[in-house]
Amino acid sequence: MSEIPQVVIADPDAVVREVSIGWTQSIGFDASGCASAEDLLAGLSRNPPDVLVLDTQLPGPPTTELLARVLQLQPGLPVIVTSAQGSVGAAVATIKHGAAEYFTKPFDGEELKVLLQTLAQRRRVGHAARPARAAAPPFSNGLVGVSAPMQGVFRLISKVARNRYPVLILGESGTGKEVVARAIHYTGPERDRPFIPVDCGALVPSLIESELFGHVKGAFTGAQANRTGLLEVAQDGTVFLDEIAELPLDLQIKLLRAIQEREIRPVGGSRRVRMEARIIAATNRDLSQAVADGSFRKDLYFRLNVISIKLPPLRERPDDIPELVEHFLGKFRSASQRKRFSDAALELLRSYDWPGNVRELENCIERTLALSSGPLMNIADLPSPLRRQGPIPPAADHGIRPMAVVEREAIEEALVKTRDDKILAAKKLGIGKTTLYRKLKEYRTPVGA
Repeated sequence: MSEIPQVVIADPDAVVREVSIGWTQSIGFDASGCASAEDLLAGLSRNPPDVLVLDTQLPGPPTTELLARVLQLQPGLPVIVTSAQGSVGAAVATIKHGAAEYFTKPFDGEELKVLLQTLAQRRRVGHAARPARAAAPPFSNGLVGVSAPMQGVFRLISKVARNRYPVLILGESGTGKEVVARAIHYTGPERDRPFIPVDCGALVPSLIESELFGHVKGAFTGAQANRTGLLEVAQDGTVFLDEIAELPLDLQIKLLRAIQEREIRPVGGSRRVRMEARIIAATNRDLSQAVADGSFRKDLYFRLNVISIKLPPLRERPDDIPELVEHFLGKFRSASQRKRFSDAALELLRSYDWPGNVRELENCIERTLALSSGPLMNIADLPSPLRRQGPIPPAADHGIRPMAVVEREAIEEALVKTRDDKILAAKKLGIGKTTLYRKLKEYRTPVGA
């Protein structure tokens, strides 16, 4: 790795690209450029940078799709998305797909400089710390975990992504079943083909058949034109059937026939259409019990259950919570926020049961970031269900805690209550400002945080 941080400017406008490269070099970076998605992806494979600046008009796939492919090649790569025609919707979409920040042109040079420096430093620190942790798979953007159960899931995903057998993903609500399905699709050879999610539990039963298989004009009241079903739209990509246990029995029969014969017939039609799509199904129910009580067909169960992946609930992998917290902090906070959780709050997050699993944790992090006022998020900033759980019981030390722990907690609490006003916090604590700054440095808390 070069000692000078590397930045790639991906912009189709040659003038903008060259000016951006020159400016980036002038502030101390090694900058290079590319004019298309094809050149960008090829360059990332050969020489990954510390930061990528990506324009939304870059020739190639849509920005969110390109972003996903970039992060598959280089997990954790900080990406700044830029656009001359920015909107709130576009910004939210790119951030949710893994971008570190979204800038509308023209942008403030000083703000961009600080952001580049922050992201490059974070990337390098992450590289330095990574060898001590479990190796992250190439599809791990959105899939986070160092625990043994999740490492087993990662290995299974790597294996099943190479073939096109049906996959059944099992797990409680909120464990990330669709994230796993997307990882399987985007890691496999058909990653450039469509990925179509279908929520079988959210569709009206009378419409599911038309949604999946399509219909011809006049097939039923309201069918005023031919409609192509999602199983055909997917071509040779992937159809993800979420909550497959909610599919009515009559449609289970038709789906089974489609999977076995690789053909579908639109509602009201006589023409049969070749089905090339791969089927990945998921459910939070016990399908073997559903088979036993007659609500799910045994033959479809065996056809879907060629390969199964069981996702552990979050309460069974507490070691992954710090990793997930950091992942969601990076996803939701802006570069200017630099917020973090206190040790006590993080320990409370670790000890909570998380009945809603990873989805509940993600919502908790987003809510806490939005409502907290200071740079340090403490127990008082967490949602009430976690606070009601109470503080973590101390270790078997007869209630005696080291003075350094008590001192640090007092400083953290003072900073929270004074909204990070360090002069006021020092006054409230009865110590000098210099002493407070020295203590913060000892705790490795950035003074500007």
